[in-house]
Amino acid sequence: MPTVSVDGHTIQYVTAGEGPPLLLLHGGIIDAGPVSWGEVVEPLAEDFTVYAPDMLGYDDSDVPDVDYTIDRHVDTMAGFVRELGLDSDGDGVHVCGLSMGGAVALGLTLDTTVPVKRLVCLDCFGLGTDLPRGKLSYALSRLPILNRIAVALFRRSRKFTKASLAGVARDPDQLSEDAVDRVWEYAKKPSACVAFRDFRKHEITKEGYRTNFTPRLDDLSVPVLFVHGQHDEVVPVEWARRAADAAPDARLTILDDCAHWPPREAPETTVRLVREFCLDA
Repeated sequence: MPTVSVDGHTIQYVTAGEGPPLLLLHGGIIDAGPVSWGEVVEPLAEDFTVYAPDMLGYDDSDVPDVDYTIDRHVDTMAGFVRELGLDSDGDGVHVCGLSMGGAVALGLTLDTTVPVKRLVCLDCFGLGTDLPRGKLSYALSRLPILNRIAVALFRRSRKFTKASLAGVARDPDQLSEDAVDRVWEYAKKPSACVAFRDFRKHEITKEGYRTNFTPRLDDLSVPVLFVHGQHDEVVPVEWARRAADAAPDARLTILDDCAHWPPREAPETTVRLVREFCLDA
């Protein structure tokens, strides 16, 4: 896999295809470019030049001793676009983000000079402040040992890994073998969850999530597609509905048979939605 240096840190990425650039940004916890986007890169490469980086702190990208905030990821991904010259033709970059990556995609659009052409947010984080378990979520964010134990169990058992994916997939038995294997293999790496634990420490406060783009959605100057799983227990589907109402030029698609992981739960549908939206310019 190719790499690029951004602000002195190595970022690994997957790339394929020819056509307008499409940047795919993965989520948090145990995730990376090939983990979430493994089944959609090649189909999307029929129409786009696809770039799926491992964000700073994830998989085989560098894991420096920094604060892994949304702002940090936004700055790094803006540098990624700059270093690879994805915006050099002046026609803009399509950006698609999943969960935490959705918040990063919103930050790229609202807070950087990256010329985002069309924006797709899948089960997007950063659109509300309410913690899913209230004060318990805050307490758990201050107990990283529990996450370390969970990762250790992932490393020991593919069966446990698959069962745990019920937290992001409506039916883990419907996931491809590749989806489970990618998570399991990544969990075995020393970098697994290091960045996410730090992100969670900074992101979760006693008052709720720190990142909330909702008050700024009316500043979006590009078309945006919100896609959300009806059964998502990580990010409430109501956040997507509210965001689609607030953004000036927005569409919303609710996936009836999905939870939090559309690129793996419904890869063909995800490819179709991204392709149709981004090519409808």
